Amino acid sequence: MFAGIPSPESLSSLERFASFLDANKPIIRKYLAFLSEKKLSKAAVNRKFSSLRTFYKFLTLNEYVSASPMGSMSGPKKDKKMPAFLTEEEMRNLFEIPELSLRDKAMIELLYSCGLRIEELARLNIKNIDFLGNTVTVFGKGGKERIVPIGEPALEAMRDYIIQRRQNKLPAEINSPAFLNVRAKRLDQRTARRALHNWFIKAGFAKKVSPHTLRHTFATHILDRGCDLRSVQEMLGHKNLVTTQIYTHVTVESLKRVYEKAHPRAK
Repeated sequence: MFAGIPSPESLSSLERFASFLDANKPIIRKYLAFLSEKKLSKAAVNRKFSSLRTFYKFLTLNEYVSASPMGSMSGPKKDKKMPAFLTEEEMRNLFEIPELSLRDKAMIELLYSCGLRIEELARLNIKNIDFLGNTVTVFGKGGKERIVPIGEPALEAMRDYIIQRRQNKLPAEINSPAFLNVRAKRLDQRTARRALHNWFIKAGFAKKVSPHTLRHTFATHILDRGCDLRSVQEMLGHKNLVTTQIYTHVTVESLKRVYEKAHPRAK
C-alpha cells in the first residue's frame, strides 16, 4: 500500500466528512465545530482531525489535490489532566504500614519530602544527601542540578536504612548508591516502581497511585500550606512556571479558608 493511505480504522472518521469533500479551511473549521456540538471529547475530535490530515496527505502525494487545506491548522488543545495526589491522612496510612521495609520507607520519605521524580531518586548517591544542611542535591532532566530541602523524618529514615546496610555488611560508603537492590547494586527505577506499587496496594488506596503521585502530593501539600509557586517550581525543577501552575487548582479551598479568616468583609 502507498504510504499515507488512511487505515481502515480511520474510514468511519472520513465518512463523517463526506459532505465536506470540497473542503477549505473555513469548512474544516465548521466541521470541527460540528463535531464539538455533538458533544464529542477533544480527544475524539483530535483523532478525526488526524484522520483528515492523513487523508489529505494521501490526496496531495497522489496529486488528487494541489495542496492540503489542512496547512498549519491544529486540532483542539487537549484538556490538561489534573494531577492526582494523596491526602495527608493517606500519607500517614502509607507510612504506618507495619511491615514497611526501611529501604522502601526511606524511598517514600524522599519522594514525598523533596518532590523527586523516581529516576532522580534512583540516581542519588549517599553523598548527595546533606544530613547536616538538610538538603539533597538532585540531578534532573538533562543532568540539570538543583538543591532541594529535605525534612527530618526523611533524613531519619535514610539514617536507619544506612545503619541497617552497615550492619548487614552492604555498601554504605559516601559514594555508594542511596538505594540498593537485592544484589547490593544500584536500585533501578523499574524495580523501585514495582516495590513501591506493592505498598500502595497494601495501603488500600482506591485511586491509582504511582511514585509520581508522591511528587504531585508534595507540591499540593506545600502549596496548600502557603508555599509560593516560584519556590515550588525551583524545588520540582520545572523549567517554566506554567508547568507548576497545574497544581494551583488544588489550593483553591485553602485560599478560601484563608480569605474567610483574613478579610473583614468575607462573611
